[in-house]
Amino acid sequence: MSLGWWRLVYAAFAGFLLFHGFSTSENAPNYSFMHNATSAPFLSYYDYIVVGGGTAGCPLAATLSHRANVLLLERGGSPYGDPNITKLVNFGASLSDLSPWSPSQRFISTDGVINSRACVLGGGSCLNAGFYTRASPEYIRQAGWDGRLVNQSYEWVEKLVAFEPHLGHWQSAVRNGLLEVGVVPFNGFTFDHINGTKVGGTIFDEQGNRHTAADLLEYANPRGLTVLLYATVQKILFRFRGRRSRPEAYGVIFRDGSGIEHRAYLKYGFKNEIIISAGALGSPQLLMLSGVGPVAHLRSHNIPVVLDQPLVGQGMCDNPMNAVFVPSPIPVEVSLIEVVGITHFGSYIEAASGETFSASVTTTSRNYGMFSPKIGQLSTVPPKQRTPEAIARAVEYLDNLDQAALQGGFILEKIMGPISTGHLELQTRNPDDNPSVTFNYFQHPLDLQRCVQGIQTIGKIVESESFSKFRYDYMSWPGLVNMTEHSPINLLPRHYNSSIPLETFCRDTVMTIWHYHGGCQVSRVVDPDYKVLGVEALRVIDGSTFNYSPGTNPQATVMMLGRYMGVKILRERLGN
Repeated sequence: MSLGWWRLVYAAFAGFLLFHGFSTSENAPNYSFMHNATSAPFLSYYDYIVVGGGTAGCPLAATLSHRANVLLLERGGSPYGDPNITKLVNFGASLSDLSPWSPSQRFISTDGVINSRACVLGGGSCLNAGFYTRASPEYIRQAGWDGRLVNQSYEWVEKLVAFEPHLGHWQSAVRNGLLEVGVVPFNGFTFDHINGTKVGGTIFDEQGNRHTAADLLEYANPRGLTVLLYATVQKILFRFRGRRSRPEAYGVIFRDGSGIEHRAYLKYGFKNEIIISAGALGSPQLLMLSGVGPVAHLRSHNIPVVLDQPLVGQGMCDNPMNAVFVPSPIPVEVSLIEVVGITHFGSYIEAASGETFSASVTTTSRNYGMFSPKIGQLSTVPPKQRTPEAIARAVEYLDNLDQAALQGGFILEKIMGPISTGHLELQTRNPDDNPSVTFNYFQHPLDLQRCVQGIQTIGKIVESESFSKFRYDYMSWPGLVNMTEHSPINLLPRHYNSSIPLETFCRDTVMTIWHYHGGCQVSRVVDPDYKVLGVEALRVIDGSTFNYSPGTNPQATVMMLGRYMGVKILRERLGN
């Protein structure tokens, strides 16, 4: 048989392994390849070094492990065995945990909105509200992705972590209300992004157990992967091979939980690479700490300049969320995001109920979920007066209310895009410290217009016949808006009056839904193959590369992207 025939057989077999994996894969949480970084050698060599074991990093590393030797470095710990992560009824508990070992790290944007970033294997998929939905076909076309491989990669993810929710009465009423007010057609249960109303996927199973990107490590080849927990990368190492050559990444310095320094280098091989998957805050932050960023900013922090790249940290976006609390005269089920109305004007309508005001399984205190001062959703003080004491006063106020006063749920809207953008800058040279982030919520008038239209649509849903049994007859829509406007949500200064313009309501009650992105965008910081422009052997693969947030929730597409790019990189490596 000819050499060409054997090459075809080899390529076909390699492709089969990429999509079906090895029979030696392991089940979560019993990964033999997962270790505390304190056990790592001081010096090691790998084909690929992936920085960040989050929503993109886990599927990426799992895929690469089938044809290469991969090191995955995660600055946080394991999500397994922590009911505040794994149980739906405990949603919000991790976000409110401010301890040094918390899986979330709080930050406050300069806009005055409190936010969180993940610090745990599995990343944001361990903290979010669980909604799973794909990007639109138009988004995929604009990204220049291979549609066939995109679909295969989504399906690879969905086999392990995506489920169909069972709708209770509250979510059903929201669905029917959306249809009644004209957010049509009804598209049933689907992962696809389609205009109208649909039931989307969830990463919570029927028992209320969360499944995260860390579960995708079940696909890994255990012999090809090393996962180190509590491994904080200090910087990427670069070298120059000639006087006029471009900088080349060749290793990383990381510290373990005891503060001991380790070094990991790439093995010899021109296709070996370092891949940053540290998220929309962590990836631009690490590039800057490593000397790739705006030259004046780097020098102001005494960071040696490797490459002047003024667009690192630019284009930061966070999709603003606004919500209205609807008290219910009857009990409501515990639910997170399950139904979405995808409007023609660029606003997504969703809802959550019950869990917001339940008692935590692991504590005796109430857990106020997505709309809680415990996770920083506070609006009673202006930005420069944000204090832990202000949050404590808001929590005390809610804790003293009768349980019946908190029975109900929220209907929220999140705008697509957004168009408004901001920037990220270093505050210190310590990778454990948060950078300074500005999102410029509603800076663009179209973003504000979409919010107003979304709130107006929520008003129609609340007043619809479909939703009638979940509202008090004596409570008017303006009264609900005013009540929500006076509740503790964020840190922005407030406007107190009986009748407020919806534009003011949007600005005053803006919250995060944790969909921030940008900072290392395609065609600005990385090329269409996610290679860092002007640098050799370095890529960024995560949500920091997005210009717009995909679909109604980005996590499905971030996980898909990790798998998608893992397959593409291995095809490059194998020469097919």
